[in-house]
Amino acid sequence: MSFTLGIDYGTNSVRALVVRTRDGREFGSAVVNYPSGHQGILLDPRDHNLARQHPGDYLFGLEKSVKAALAAARKQKGFDATQVIGLGVDTTGSSPIPVDARNVPLALSKKWAKHLAALCWLWKDHTGHREAAEITALAAKIRPHYIAKCGNTYSSEWFWSKILHCRRTAPAVFAAAYSWVEFADWIPSVLAGVQDPKAVRRGVCCAGHKALYADDWGGLPDKEFLAALDPALADLRDRLYEKAHDATASAGKLCPEWAAKLGLPAGLPIAIGEMDVHYGAIGSGVAEGTLVKVIGTSTCDCGVVSAEKSVPDIPGICGIVKGAILPGFYGLEAGQSAVGDIFKWFVEVVCAGNEKTHAAFTAAAAQLKPGQSGLLALDWNNGNRTILVDQRLTGLLLGQTLHSTPAEIYRALIEATAFGARAIIGRFKEYGVPIERIVCAGGIAEKNPLLMQIYADVTGCTMRVAGSSQACALGSAISAAVLAGAHPDFPTAQRRMTSLKKVAYRPRAAAQKTYDQLYALYRQLHDAFGGRNPSADLSAVMKQLLAIKEAAH
Repeated sequence: MSFTLGIDYGTNSVRALVVRTRDGREFGSAVVNYPSGHQGILLDPRDHNLARQHPGDYLFGLEKSVKAALAAARKQKGFDATQVIGLGVDTTGSSPIPVDARNVPLALSKKWAKHLAALCWLWKDHTGHREAAEITALAAKIRPHYIAKCGNTYSSEWFWSKILHCRRTAPAVFAAAYSWVEFADWIPSVLAGVQDPKAVRRGVCCAGHKALYADDWGGLPDKEFLAALDPALADLRDRLYEKAHDATASAGKLCPEWAAKLGLPAGLPIAIGEMDVHYGAIGSGVAEGTLVKVIGTSTCDCGVVSAEKSVPDIPGICGIVKGAILPGFYGLEAGQSAVGDIFKWFVEVVCAGNEKTHAAFTAAAAQLKPGQSGLLALDWNNGNRTILVDQRLTGLLLGQTLHSTPAEIYRALIEATAFGARAIIGRFKEYGVPIERIVCAGGIAEKNPLLMQIYADVTGCTMRVAGSSQACALGSAISAAVLAGAHPDFPTAQRRMTSLKKVAYRPRAAAQKTYDQLYALYRQLHDAFGGRNPSADLSAVMKQLLAIKEAAH
């Protein structure tokens, strides 16, 4: 028997998963929460756009989670650490880290340890929203092809906007940084013992979807373009990378130092780093015609189209990148900036509750009929990632009365995220992307039948659930299995190592009819407040909600 190890870095924790390569059976896993900040995130009460993480937490979580997962696996008959043949890593993104000339994050030095700008700029950091708008405007003017593949709008969640914002607001940190490395590339480089940022093997997932990289135009944006933003960015380009790689490439081999720390054989191949949702798509069985929704704090929607076909530019999505997600395919990504985070905010911040409160609200919300509450919300509490690509948008709750209950609001927030999901599916289909089935992954998909049924009713699509509750870590392990030669290619590995749960959530005709009415109102709000139809007359929306409410009763 042989095994691979998948290491999945999420927003609040890291998990390690030991997987048998022949069938994907999970032998051991462990989850470690990040110790710094608020649930692993360092915030600034003066700026709600700021979200950073300490790279030291990543190293702490790496060692502790892998050791614990291996210990759990040893309790299973037939496992020994010497049978592990490879490792894979996925992380959030874009989450760039400023590093010195030895590939050590600035935050690990005493001088910069407490400087927020010297930390990892977490994916949900939106402090660079002005810089993102500037990058979009400049590209539209002189390099329109740069942004055509990312929906014609560059996001504040992404690589260059964050680095440019650091240059302008924390110039000392920018000057101290020899280079910047994506979180997804840095962890594999640490495991491989890479001590030169220019020698870090970069993955095309982050490079293409977040850093405007494409082989078609010679890699990263050219120096003329970067210099027009700031000459310091043009200089930085020389200290970044020339080539980014798909998952057929290796990020290196496990170095003796980390092999000893983890209790694994030195020299194991390390799969190229990808974003969590991209490996999560692989772990959920993504293929042409299958849309994978990884539902967590945010949601990412991932699809693939054969690289032998042409894919039109699709306005408002997060990217179309050759080699991203699966080798030999274009990787397509869209998503919502907040999903689980919205429910968490309402329960824990507004209602000062806990997990029991979540459960109580879910149970009460399940008793409501579609439209019964008379409420309608927009799912923009952390901005809109797709299809408006505007992080300066905020949430909205419409239709409240003196009788509105917390459970009704909770359900309205779930419905809002479902409406956002429908908008994304519609945009993909509008541009000819085949969607024949939808597979959902993540804890919410697995544990919240109410949400899954609402998603089916709102979208009109059957919702399936990935067989593994740790699809991202599984996808990383699958990549390691292919790289190590346990399977000849990704389709074979996916057939052998992935599965779907038996449950299937199918749309119900009566609920779907009501949600079609509510979605029409949602789109009115979406287009008006999103700037697509700012002169829209919304005067009838409240009364239409009341009419739907009365019909539901």
